[in-house]
Amino acid sequence: MSEAKNFKKALQHPIFKTITKAAEHLNVDSYVIGGYVRDYILQRGTAKDIDIVAVGSGIELAKEVSKLLPNKPKVQVFKTYGTAMLKTDDIEIEFVGARKESYAENSRNPVVENGTLEDDQNRRDFTINALALNLSQEHFGELLDPFSGVDDMKSKLIRTPLNPDITYSDDPLRMMRAIRFATQLNFKIEEESLQAITRNKERITIITKERIVDELHKILLSEKPSIGFILLEKTGLLNFILPELIALKGIDEIEGQRHKDNFYHTLEVVDNISENTDDLWLRWAALLHDIGKAPTKKFSKKVGWTFHGHEFVGSKMVYKLFKRLKMPLNEKMKFVQKMVLMSSRPIVIASDVTDSAVRRLVFDAGDYIEELMTLCEADITTKNPKRFKKYHNNFKIVRQKIVEVEERDHVRNFQPPVSGEEIMKTFDLRPSREIGIIKEAIKEAILEGEIPNEHEAAFQYMLQKGKELGLEKN
Repeated sequence: MSEAKNFKKALQHPIFKTITKAAEHLNVDSYVIGGYVRDYILQRGTAKDIDIVAVGSGIELAKEVSKLLPNKPKVQVFKTYGTAMLKTDDIEIEFVGARKESYAENSRNPVVENGTLEDDQNRRDFTINALALNLSQEHFGELLDPFSGVDDMKSKLIRTPLNPDITYSDDPLRMMRAIRFATQLNFKIEEESLQAITRNKERITIITKERIVDELHKILLSEKPSIGFILLEKTGLLNFILPELIALKGIDEIEGQRHKDNFYHTLEVVDNISENTDDLWLRWAALLHDIGKAPTKKFSKKVGWTFHGHEFVGSKMVYKLFKRLKMPLNEKMKFVQKMVLMSSRPIVIASDVTDSAVRRLVFDAGDYIEELMTLCEADITTKNPKRFKKYHNNFKIVRQKIVEVEERDHVRNFQPPVSGEEIMKTFDLRPSREIGIIKEAIKEAILEGEIPNEHEAAFQYMLQKGKELGLEKN
């Protein structure tokens, strides 16, 4: 373990001296605890949020700190939880009184009593989050590590301070947090702890969907999200959270014909895309791009395993999944739906790249053509080097064609060169079915390359279509 004196370097920000001074005024002991200390020791950069424990009132300490700061920042008080928060410069500080907790079986909200620092460290989720740095004048920067959290960091281990069954049963969200930390830090969950998660998996049902999704987001935004999803599957938590992914597991074989395991394929795609984008919603699209394969899987003696229409079915499932998890049903959800719906389109045209197919692809994808291509490239998980190279080369050709077609035909976010008003004026029409027919015909002619995306060509085509419909020019 490092010498205690070394940890003074973690407390160089002037806010810590201010907290020390405020704590002395109130005659309470104060400590920095949790993520700030963990991340400093792991050299993960300086955290922007700091948790302070006072052996006394955290709310009073927050108010005293605010008084001593030049800009007297506003203190937000959360009386229900006995916590307070203030923001200064670029950091957010949360104050809480040291406490011990007890839990009712059907709730993760504890009954809280005042306690000692030891009580507070006992209630922490993991040993690596129970580390505290003393802020008293006399022992400033000294590390209190009652559960050998520093040793667990060296061993890359996620372990609970107390009996893991009690830790996870008391607050089942900690099961998700264990998996999230294992994913973010590339640590292992101690075997006994992992078994305790499996034993307590059904307790996850008392946690709000919002909290679960928050942890899912953090797993998805990790460098290698598959670590977390494999652990969620292994412990049985995934059955309660994303059963649509569990349905993709396994390989069926009929008459010697097999299909790939779409669960593990999906995780490869998510890892692939995570190397190229930090976009959370594109990562969600990668995670869900094949969920329609389970309900559409069929075996045909002629062609083997098929998944006809899985993209359409999958895009419909996205809405139900987002709604169930209380995720946003706005443009973010629509983006994921669109990516799932179109996920096979570039693959289909890659072997025969025609102008009209590319025009339609750009027209349908709109502003998301780049994201769609990134998703499709991540979808290449073949282990055959020749096929891998061939597929990527095909996509390079599609990308080049997109640039050429877009420069020439301008079909992204397509606006008809002839408006409905112009059609009405030309043929002296009131709003009618014929206007829609003509507009659709012009759009199709442009996408098929029969006419250029220009006003004059579209106007002449409109006259021709009008004549076919028995309309006379005004």
